[in-house]
Amino acid sequence: MVPRLGPLKLKAQLYAGDEPAIGPGKAALLEAIDREGSISAAGRALGMSYRRTWLLVDSLNRCWLDRVVDTTPGGGREKGARVTDFGHRILSAYRRLERSLLDAAEGDDFRELAAMMRSEPLPPAH
Repeated sequence: MVPRLGPLKLKAQLYAGDEPAIGPGKAALLEAIDREGSISAAGRALGMSYRRTWLLVDSLNRCWLDRVVDTTPGGGREKGARVTDFGHRILSAYRRLERSLLDAAEGDDFRELAAMMRSEPLPPAH
């Protein structure tokens, strides 16, 4: 979920070169993998296709210095996926960054802009 402060929606994304290393979607995916214990189940829980989910996990693992998600294939008892300790550190730091951005946004500039904005837009011109 992207944090909001009234009408302000902050979407922090960090890039490794030109590739998004983490943003709101990848953070939500990590939380879902942690909760579901499976990449495909996490994707289903978020309404993502199987392919999209796996592409995001691959991107996560390629953008960071260490693996973010580990998988255990096969039909054994230990099959599935888990967010690594390194992945948990990334997720925690990302959520702290989001909170810091929201805290910083509560300044005078935001209040001035919010005071000049309508609570609802006018209907489109015909």
